[in-house]
Order: sequence, then structure tokens, then C-alpha cells
Amino acid sequence: MTQNWGGQWSADGWTARIWAPDARHVGLLLRGQPHAMTRQDDGFWSVTVAARPGDAYLFRVDGQDMPDPASRLQSGDVHAPSLVTGPAGDAWQTSWQGRHWAEAVIYELHIGTFTPEGTLAAATEKLAGLAALGITAIELMPVGQWQGGRGWGYDGVLPYALHPAYGSPGDLRRFVDHAHSLGLMVILDLVMNHFGPEGAYIHHAAPRFFDESRHTPWGAAIDFSQPAVREFWIQCAEYWIGEYRLDGLRLDAVHQISGPGADDFMRQFAQRVRAVDPARPIHLIVEDERNEPHLREAGFDASWNDDFHHAIHCALTGESDSYYANFSHDPIGDLCLALQRGHVEEGQPRPGGDAPRGEPCGHLPPTAFVNATQTHDQVGNRARGERLLSLADPEGLRLAYALLLVAPYIPMIFMGEERGATTPFLFFADFTGDLAEAIRKGRATEFAGIASLGAEVPDPLSIDTFQRSRLAWGDANARDWLDLTRRALAFRAAQVVPLLKSGRSAPAEVTRHGTASLSARWHFHGGTLDLWLTLGQVEPDLKPPQDAAFSVGRFGLDPFALCVTTRPR
Repeated sequence: MTQNWGGQWSADGWTARIWAPDARHVGLLLRGQPHAMTRQDDGFWSVTVAARPGDAYLFRVDGQDMPDPASRLQSGDVHAPSLVTGPAGDAWQTSWQGRHWAEAVIYELHIGTFTPEGTLAAATEKLAGLAALGITAIELMPVGQWQGGRGWGYDGVLPYALHPAYGSPGDLRRFVDHAHSLGLMVILDLVMNHFGPEGAYIHHAAPRFFDESRHTPWGAAIDFSQPAVREFWIQCAEYWIGEYRLDGLRLDAVHQISGPGADDFMRQFAQRVRAVDPARPIHLIVEDERNEPHLREAGFDASWNDDFHHAIHCALTGESDSYYANFSHDPIGDLCLALQRGHVEEGQPRPGGDAPRGEPCGHLPPTAFVNATQTHDQVGNRARGERLLSLADPEGLRLAYALLLVAPYIPMIFMGEERGATTPFLFFADFTGDLAEAIRKGRATEFAGIASLGAEVPDPLSIDTFQRSRLAWGDANARDWLDLTRRALAFRAAQVVPLLKSGRSAPAEVTRHGTASLSARWHFHGGTLDLWLTLGQVEPDLKPPQDAAFSVGRFGLDPFALCVTTRPR
């Protein structure tokens, strides 16, 4: 029998549950009053009590008081009592059936820095402008509660609870409802591979949640061989999809979801999450450094494709430090591979690289790859958080951005990119004491000796670092970038999306011309998509048609030029 994590209502009252398989004594403190809990054979403890929505409660596990690891709402920070929740009080105003994955144009945003207010309510007011540009999906960086007021969201310890600095659960429901009224999908970034460094009481309640023999870069690995662990994360995803009518999830660093039980967990996860609302499509994206096809072959929609980003970044900046090393030898050649096959690294030896990485993925449809020229990782993991516009030729970046939007892969825009933002996006957190000092030192050590990524590291705990990362809405060059975004996405919706929906009919063909130019053709049952590109040189022999449906720059005259056209079958 499947046990539910957290609280659940029934005709008998409110039942609280927690998994503490090795604990000797577990109790519930409801409104400060103790209630003994009963242990089941599977290690769950439960008790049914008379409760009201808004009541504060804690679990007492072998003398340690702690909030509910599956808390839906906190009375304060991650150390405070959890709150009993009831049914949502507001009804959906918009009828919503979802959107086809081929229509996805993703906009990644961080609620805390997207607007001056840093709230869901303020972000809701910006959605109409994004929809008008042709964006079709919002991807929220993680919103599960962590300690402190500010952070990226990847240090969450209460993954079922909305981070309170962003607003109330009702604010999130209104955000999603308004997005749907504008035709926008909403996707949530969910972190299942680790917990943050402060307030993760699950370590005390259930040490078996973790496999101490394996470690991730962020601490002990999670043990997915345990049925209760698998249920914790599946029920968490079911909660977000069902309670907030989300359209999908982006799963952070699934290459760290490994060990016994991990493959079964991922398959079960996809089946259960999609079953929450089978009447509409639920889209599942992974971040997976392995460049392997098996999850996408098993039903996950797509994977983040850093290979495309790295090729573009190296071509525009010439950087060769750190993970750019093996993309710096021939970035245009790598771009040809990315446009032809999706991933660049598919298990072949690579100059400058370590052991070969990846497996052949060229058989996957273009929609199985989420491409980007900027992301929170690639901007924020620089010491000074520079956006690409501060590092590269603006005309070269405009061309790369246009390529991102019209190529037949799923494009993702990082907040502000659509308006040519130069605001940095820095790493920031809100811890105190020894933990804060350890983060400061770790951040400085990480970038020591990597000149291109920045030697001087802003204090990640300073409020100024957070405030500097707030998106500026008064960019001087915004109109030009917004016009390019609008024009490229109109072409995509009218001519690229129908081809994607028709399905691929043959492998893509990509030809390199000279040192920095290429042409590409993608074959679909509905026709072909043809593209010509020169990225930094005038190529007089590259002569695309004069009546192209979408173009940037002039071939034979400009060093940066792009031309795209379609032909029906």
C-alpha cells in the first residue's frame, strides 16, 4: 500500500505521516499539543487528529522537533512549524487543455530577480508582454522553500512548499491561471538530486533516505532504491502538477539520480506524473550531462543541450577555460554537428576533452533538444555573472540568438535576453555564520586561476549582489532586440512549428563553407527547412535565395548573416 507523505484529509480528520524507519519515538505536536504516532511496518508513522487549516504542527523524532519534510506551507522559515492546509479557495478562471510540445518557446525566469518587486504578483503583470512576442512557455527556476529570503532555488529543503518571499500559494495559482489565459504553458524546475545545506531535517528523520557510499557535488546521494524515497519525489511532482495545474517539469541534474532503483524511478516518475491529468499534455525536460538518449526514448520530452550553447559561446568569445576547453578547438565545426545531430559529444574522442562522453542521439527528433545561448547556469556560473552581450560582438550575438529561435530545436530564452539585457545574473544566497563563510570561500576557490570567467568574485551573501542581478527593464537597445524576437518567433510559429508537428522524414544535412559559414537542410514529412549562416566572415560564394522568409544581415556584404526558408513537400 502506497503511503502518502505529509498531511491528508479524510472523513475521520487530518492524518499526518512521516517516514522515520529507524526512529524509536515519533510524535506530532499540533498547536503545541503532543499526539503519539503509530509506526507501520514500512517505517511510516501516522496519526489522525482533529485539525483546522492554518494549525501549526511539528514532528518530534527521537526528541528533535522538526517541520514536516513534505510541508505544503510554513509558518516562517525552514525551521518553523509547518501549517495544515486545506483545499484551494480560488477556482480556475481559464479553461486550459495545454499545448503541443512542438510549439514550445521557453522563457526561463527567476521570480526573485525578474521584477523589481521579486514576487509572483509582479511577474504576473509581465506575462502579457512575453506572450505578445511569441513566447509560449514560462520555466520557473525552483520555488521549493530554502533558508533565507534570496537564492537561486537549488538549495531547497522543503520541496513541496512555495518559497514565501515569492508570495502565497494563491499568488502562484493566479500566475498560472493568467499565463494560461494568454496561451502560455508554465513549467517548474524541480530539484530531486540533493537537499540544501541548512534545514534539511530529513537527514535526522530518515537517514536511510540517503546513500552515504555515494556523493553528489552537493552532498550525500539520495537512495532511490527505497520505495518511500521514490514516493516522496513522485508525490512532490504530482502535487505541483495537480495543485497548480502546471504544464510540466524541468528536472535538475538527473545524471546525479543514479544507483540502484534510479532507472525504475525515472520510468515510474514519468508515468505517474502524466497520469495526474491525462486530458492534457504534461511535458518533462531533463538536465542530463550524460548526453544519452535512453530517457528521451523512454518518454521524456527533451533534454537541455549545453553542447549547442558551448559551440556558440566559444565561436563568439574565443574562451577556452574550464568546460569550454574541448569546444574551443573548432566551434563552427561543433555548431555544424549540433545543427545536424542535436548533441555534439556522442561518445567520440574530442580534442581537449577527458574521457569520451555521450552516445549517438542523432535519431531523436529535433524537439528532444532544448537549446539556449544563455541560461541561469551559463551566465550565473561566471564569477561576475556577465551576459553574453557583455562578452561578444553584439551583431554576432544577434545572429546566434536569431539562429536559436528559428532552428528546428526547442529554443529557450533566459529572462531579459529577448530585450538585449546586459544586467548581470550573479550567484547569490542568504545564509549566515559558518555556512555563509564556507560559501564565500568555496566560490572564490572555484574561480581561482580561470581568467576568462572572472578572478574577482562578488560576495554571494551580500544583498548588493542580489540587487545587481535584478533584471533592468529600461535597456537602451530593447526595441531592436524585441523586434528581432517578435519577427523570428512569428516565422517559427507560421513555418517551423508545422514542420515539426509533421515529423522528421530523413536525417538533417549540414555543409560547412569556409571557416565560419554553413548551410543546413532539415527534412520533414511536411517539407524542408533550409538555413544559411555566416558567423564572422564575409562568404561571397554562399548565395541563399533573395526571397527568404526570414533573414538577418546581407550575405556577401556582412560578416554576420542568416537566411531561412521553407519548402512544402
